[in-house]
Amino acid sequence: MQLNKMIDHTKLGASISKAQIDQLILEAKEYDFKSVCVNPIWVKYAKNQLKKTDVLVCTVIGFPHGTHKPAVKAIEAMEAVNDGADELDMVINVFALKSKDYHTVLHEIELVVEKAQGRCVKVIIETCYLTPEEIVKASELVVQGGAQFVKTSTGFGTGGAKVEDVKLMKQTVGNKAEVKASGGVRTYDDALKMIEAGATRIGTSNGIDIIKQRRNENDTNTSY
Repeated sequence: MQLNKMIDHTKLGASISKAQIDQLILEAKEYDFKSVCVNPIWVKYAKNQLKKTDVLVCTVIGFPHGTHKPAVKAIEAMEAVNDGADELDMVINVFALKSKDYHTVLHEIELVVEKAQGRCVKVIIETCYLTPEEIVKASELVVQGGAQFVKTSTGFGTGGAKVEDVKLMKQTVGNKAEVKASGGVRTYDDALKMIEAGATRIGTSNGIDIIKQRRNENDTNTSY
């Protein structure tokens, strides 16, 4: 298992500085993570800094509450693609889902997938606000909308990824989509539990600690 290539090395927030982004990029290069996940304003800069590596640039759409109109999320997606984003993590309209307005949720997913022009779209359903039945329905809409991943959390809600939610999401999507666990994944043990539950991508700001903990547990393993 090439754990480093399952990690989206993440730095999101209202007051993130250029120095912090530079540090994130240096770390992503050193540990060869799958991607850096940054706010939209940093996409073009990160893409330029990572152009000689295979580290992808991921950004967020409709973040963190998902309450943007579908047309606005589509514009965000277009801008991100124009700036060089390789992957888009979009937040659904949780209120619409809970109100059983499935047309709106499906429409916004389809719009972002269209504007992504073949790039990977991960749909954040914010599991902390959902019942198991709603998690299943949201996961079904992700598949129907053509996105590649269903993702647990923004990390800005009332809770993060839970093993039981990841299992349910994976059971629902099967081999039609992948699952990203994000929010509260801070240790190697946390990451391993999520992967065993069915996650193939981990969103975390603790990627270095996770890799170091794994290496300490198995110091004969020369790969990350």
